[in-house]
Amino acid sequence: CPSLQRRRFRTDAAFAIPTLFELLEDEGWDYAIRIKGNPKLHAQIDWLTRRRPGRPPNHIVRYYTSFQYRAKNWSKARRVVAKVEFHPGELFPRVGFIVTNRSLANERVLAFYNQRGTAEQHIKEGKYAIKWTRLSCMKFNANEVRLQLHALAYNLANFLRTLATPEVIETWSLTSLRERLIKTGARLVRHGRYAIFQMAAAALPRKVFAGVLDLINGLRDPPVSAVPA
Repeated sequence: CPSLQRRRFRTDAAFAIPTLFELLEDEGWDYAIRIKGNPKLHAQIDWLTRRRPGRPPNHIVRYYTSFQYRAKNWSKARRVVAKVEFHPGELFPRVGFIVTNRSLANERVLAFYNQRGTAEQHIKEGKYAIKWTRLSCMKFNANEVRLQLHALAYNLANFLRTLATPEVIETWSLTSLRERLIKTGARLVRHGRYAIFQMAAAALPRKVFAGVLDLINGLRDPPVSAVPA
């Protein structure tokens, strides 16, 4: 039922606007929005920012807490989740504040908010690897079609990266795949019974390129056996 669908919103401190909080609450959205620190917020977590006695550990230490907070221009108090991180070799802890209307545990609220970074990475990758911001047509409808074609290319490239890249290059970015696999220059030499691709030395090694082709070929359905008439 569409009325039962949960709608979620997360963004950085640039959108920490009281009218946006109220709009999301009125429309039934779950949200997690970063807010900038101030003396009152830091006073709420002063007990967490003090270093524990003893030698500092060699790993990151995280603490979470939440409390009710109302800024001067807010219509009501809202839940704020705070995260305090102590990093090895750093004198002061890193502190972040998230305002939210979700009832999750503190750690899960931060995990939900951090998924915003994953989405931004996809957008950045599409922008620089697929160039989907090159919308230079004069009409909106034409630019809409171009953006859809870029999104299709992005999905196809992700399918390639997910399903048809050998282990040695499985962590490559789409930019690397585009420059070293898709757009690699080559010279085609034709003979009577075969053709040879002469590729630049900077291209993928022959074994890796053959591995890509084998994985693509493995995605095909097996041939249908001939049925006698």
